[in-house]
Amino acid sequence: MSKLELQTERLVLTPLGTRFLETVNEYAMDPENTTYMIHLPNRSSEETLEFLKAVDAEWAKTPPGFYEFALLYQDRHIGAASIYPENGTAELGWIVNRRYWGNGFAFEAASAIVAYFSSHFGITKFVAHCDAENVASYKTMEKLGMQRMGVFPGRKNRSAVTESLEYQYELFL
Repeated sequence: MSKLELQTERLVLTPLGTRFLETVNEYAMDPENTTYMIHLPNRSSEETLEFLKAVDAEWAKTPPGFYEFALLYQDRHIGAASIYPENGTAELGWIVNRRYWGNGFAFEAASAIVAYFSSHFGITKFVAHCDAENVASYKTMEKLGMQRMGVFPGRKNRSAVTESLEYQYELFL
């Protein structure tokens, strides 16, 4: 397994995987925590486990096709951040356990990922998407220096009964 770890002032970003099943379930199965997520909330611990097994398998590749990091704050797993690189562009994503919202952890993690992957992988364009109602997420994107490049209809969040709008943000380095 690859052992890519990134460190920030307050966080350690370490490979996400099955060892984090219990703490991933805390946020991935919480309807409030996942209101604006397309693929969440998970409906069972087994669903979370299957996802984490796929993440373990990806980390075992050299190099991984995508990178899912656990966010550790004071040795406590508080969320996850991901990057999916392809041809000089990469998609960013993040989720933070709601007990830790409002502390800038998503921004701190995403900043570290952008810095590392631009300098070590030559990524020059970063993209992120969010529900148009997810103010915290798009404010994080804007703080990263990303600009809103599109608004699209038809976003269907897993727990929603209606479709919503989706924002697409981009950062060019």
